[in-house]
Amino acid sequence: MISAKVELTQALSQQRQFVAQTGSEHHLLLDDAAGGTGPKPVELLAVGLAGCTAFDVITILRQKYHQKVTGYEVRVEADQAERPPQVFTDVRIHHVIRGLDIDASAIEHAIELSEKKYCSVGAMLQKTANFHTTFEIATDSTEWLRATAAAEATA
Repeated sequence: MISAKVELTQALSQQRQFVAQTGSEHHLLLDDAAGGTGPKPVELLAVGLAGCTAFDVITILRQKYHQKVTGYEVRVEADQAERPPQVFTDVRIHHVIRGLDIDASAIEHAIELSEKKYCSVGAMLQKTANFHTTFEIATDSTEWLRATAAAEATA
């Protein structure tokens, strides 16, 4: 079971700031643009999607495809409906994978598995939004990494 609670921080103020607590007892502030002390709740959906797919993809790349990933970033942008409830209508997900000799087909398969099988956040958001996913590979040119990889290959 997933659980969370939010509590208004200043009941007598006009502010709409809340302290959120997750079921695993992590805390963060939620706010609106006027308060500016924490993310808006809907922004956490984008963060949740980025994190969910990132966990899936990095696990698949490392464990199934044995890719030497030295850096990884997932960027999410979402358009919302104009009228309430302002659900996500279009979501753009961009993966940037840095590493040595990264296999593009491994990335494509890892992303596909995340989007179609593993990422629960994505599965929920796909009910209202069209997903557009891209990726890029950035080759890591750090010499000591290449030397380490070459040593591992000959061992």
